[in-house]
Amino acid sequence: MSTEAEAEVRTEPFDPARPYRLSPDVALRPEPFGALVYDFGTRRLSFLKTQLLVDVVRELENQPDVPATLDSAGVPAPERTRYLDALAGLLSAGTIEAR
Repeated sequence: MSTEAEAEVRTEPFDPARPYRLSPDVALRPEPFGALVYDFGTRRLSFLKTQLLVDVVRELENQPDVPATLDSAGVPAPERTRYLDALAGLLSAGTIEAR
C-alpha cells in the first residue's frame, strides 16, 4: 500500500541525452538570488538559487539535450557536474520533465 508522499516521488532516471522542459504545472518568479519555483500541482514552493540555474531551466525547452542546454546557457565546464546534479533533483521534484 502506498502513501500519498510515495505517490509524489518521481522515479524516472535523469538522462542528460534526453530533451527536457520546465513542467507546465510550474511557474518561476524572478528574484535577485535566482527564482522562486511554485508547483501548482503539489502546491510546493522551492528555489533556484542562482540566475545561471534559472537560465539553464528556461533554456532546456530550446535545446535537443542537456549538454546543448549547458553550452547555450554558458555553464563553465568545471561546474557542469553540479548543474547535472541540480537538474536530476529538479526532475525528481517534478520541476522539469522529459519532452
